[in-house]
Amino acid sequence: MDETALLVDLHRDTPRQGPGGDEQTRLAIALSGLAAGRNLSIADIGCGTGASTLVLARDLDAGITAVDLFATFLDKLAAAAEREGLGDRISPVCAPMEALPFADASLDAIWSEGAIYAMGFVEGIRAWRRFLKPGGILAVSELTWLTLERPDELTAHWMHEYPQVDTAAAKMAQLEDAGYAPLGYFVLPEQCWRDHYYGPLQASFADFLARHDQSAAARAAVASAKAEIDLYERFAGFFSYGFYVAQKRGA
Repeated sequence: MDETALLVDLHRDTPRQGPGGDEQTRLAIALSGLAAGRNLSIADIGCGTGASTLVLARDLDAGITAVDLFATFLDKLAAAAEREGLGDRISPVCAPMEALPFADASLDAIWSEGAIYAMGFVEGIRAWRRFLKPGGILAVSELTWLTLERPDELTAHWMHEYPQVDTAAAKMAQLEDAGYAPLGYFVLPEQCWRDHYYGPLQASFADFLARHDQSAAARAAVASAKAEIDLYERFAGFFSYGFYVAQKRGA
């Protein structure tokens, strides 16, 4: 099993593959104004096992196309959707976010929680804009600095892992430059990291290692996850995910 497949397997049984929460998804929905819409067409990009997808399907009058690169995650989402009676509202699609299968100006909203980093924030918001109808909504959560000054260790880590990390002010300016009007912004609270993401991930380590017979590669994957968790515990006051809600300007 290669490194990517191993990471997918590590995260396959967790409810979220990144920080987030149902309450925060609903806050973004409120900021977006989508609740007033009818027969909406929404794409959830990089949906993982579908925590946000399920909230969108429950709370909105919409058909949700749930896009992820990994079929394992989409299978989990499809099963959860059927259990909740939402199978007719959610259409899983296995595809890369760089090659989305949508017609221009066909979507009322694009949602992406904790995933746009895989493409890059600037690249993603620019590439996806054409799929939105005029006035369509973009709602994404993105790694964001919470302070102007930070410990050197933290800055070095994230500049290596994700050089597009920046302040909310910079992200808002990037949205405006890409043809969006920002509608709202908020920071994910610590519970979205500790309780909703890292807690379930830590609880899965033992079963994951057992499935892979304590292999060196599996132990390395767990060690990497533990190092990320340690970084967050030491520096949580300096960074988080910011949730950005914006509206497409013009055609």
